[in-house]
Amino acid sequence: MTERLYLYDTTLRDGQQTQGVQFSTPEKLRIAAALDVLGVDYIEGGWPGANPTDSAFFDEVQATRARMTAFGMTRRAGRSVENDDVLAAVTNAGTGAVCLVGKSHDYHVTRALGVTLEENLAAIAASMAHLRALGREALFDAEHFFDGYKANPSYALDCLGAALEAGADWVVLCDTNGGTLPGEIGQIVTEVIGAGIPGARLGIHTHNDTETAVAGSLAAVAAGARQIQGTLNGLGERCGNANLTALIPTLLLKEPWASAFETGVSREALEGLTRTSRMLDDILNRVPQKQAAYVGASAFAHKAGLHASAILKDPSTYEHVDPSRVGNARIIPMSNQAGQSNLRRRLAEAGLEVARDDPALPRILERVKAREAEGYSYDTAQASFELLARDELGLLPDYFEVKRYRVTVERRKNKYNRMVSLSEAVVVVKVDGVKKLSVSESMDEAGCDRGPVNALAKALAKDLGPYQALIDDMHLVDFKVRITQGGTEAVTRVIIDSQDGQGRRWSTVGVSANIVDASFEALLDAVRWKLVRDAG
Repeated sequence: MTERLYLYDTTLRDGQQTQGVQFSTPEKLRIAAALDVLGVDYIEGGWPGANPTDSAFFDEVQATRARMTAFGMTRRAGRSVENDDVLAAVTNAGTGAVCLVGKSHDYHVTRALGVTLEENLAAIAASMAHLRALGREALFDAEHFFDGYKANPSYALDCLGAALEAGADWVVLCDTNGGTLPGEIGQIVTEVIGAGIPGARLGIHTHNDTETAVAGSLAAVAAGARQIQGTLNGLGERCGNANLTALIPTLLLKEPWASAFETGVSREALEGLTRTSRMLDDILNRVPQKQAAYVGASAFAHKAGLHASAILKDPSTYEHVDPSRVGNARIIPMSNQAGQSNLRRRLAEAGLEVARDDPALPRILERVKAREAEGYSYDTAQASFELLARDELGLLPDYFEVKRYRVTVERRKNKYNRMVSLSEAVVVVKVDGVKKLSVSESMDEAGCDRGPVNALAKALAKDLGPYQALIDDMHLVDFKVRITQGGTEAVTRVIIDSQDGQGRRWSTVGVSANIVDASFEALLDAVRWKLVRDAG
């Protein structure tokens, strides 16, 4: 018999504490909609009244299947719950659930709040009772609980008891400093439940300062907690929070969790996890972590020839789950370590079924090895490898031909009368026998120069005739440069990551002694791969 486990997402509140992250209201609304489709039980939208963005979010958010939750703190010392304007702003958001944070470490009560232990207990109880009187689901986040329990277990438990006796639906144990290890978390949760706190009303909130937030959350569940708080992609203050993109598939796909618990996330919704993870990175203009568990681009990559050979026979030999179950895909990188097993598997992944005795196979391998000797790297540039293979197989359509291109950089005054660099690119292509000349500048709306590569990308994608509509939704999301040889014979390798409106992401490579030339080569491959996929 399975038990219900509840998932509480705090990406929009605790995740926004990440250095460099500041969501706009439209971005918060978009993330909330994605979380609701995913199937989390609670969406913590922010702290109404703390800033205009959070207040606007609660004014504009539409009804969700998930329980929309406002965050705040227990009433302040010396005030009643009816006369605390900070608490009033939280309850006035009108959410069905409210989560209030309060101290549970005696040291923080007396030093940080400057009140007595009894006054803190009274504030917790009054705040929870107030929420219940308003008809709200009440959650108490016990801040610094694990440190507090280790210092004074009796008082930490009294804080939980005060919240529950006043009507709290959930009490959440917070490892606020992120320093409690999984074994300690499991032991303390066991002791808390043994002291009379019901596990069915107990949650866990961990931080990743020791790289064990996911493990700590699982340890708490194993000990009896039934709510997990976390964030998408592990966003959060300092080192982040428990990563729901790792926790959710672990709970649904791995034993003993999969057979012991059920969550609000369906198997179908789980297949959208990788897309949701990358959507968040796209909103933040961040490069997705390739090594991220389950959803990373390298999570199911198999480089060694021995691995690829086994994968051809049975993917489970080197994969702990089927990547499609989380919306990810298997990758067989091509490199000079590759053998024909890697090659045929990688071609099959690209939809190219090639016989074992096809004479093109050794030619492709030799071409890969020769080009890598020149500085190319197909280990990560999967799209460029596919184009190389298609060319050798005679399966690469001639969509367009670049006749020439030019890039100039000059200094001029922008609209703010400041001297800035301005890059301008001219690209001439031939499409269906017709020459087309496109010119583009790299200056953005703010008057800032985005560089020669940006100008080239805009000019190249400006007019490809009948293929134009197919590339309108693609954009460059990452640009990496590496010098592969030093001195006067330096060779520059450029890797470009592109993405389109369907959420597809692909990498291409260019190599030259000239960084602009290398960049343009990678840009050309990016456009051609997109056309191969969508134009056929």
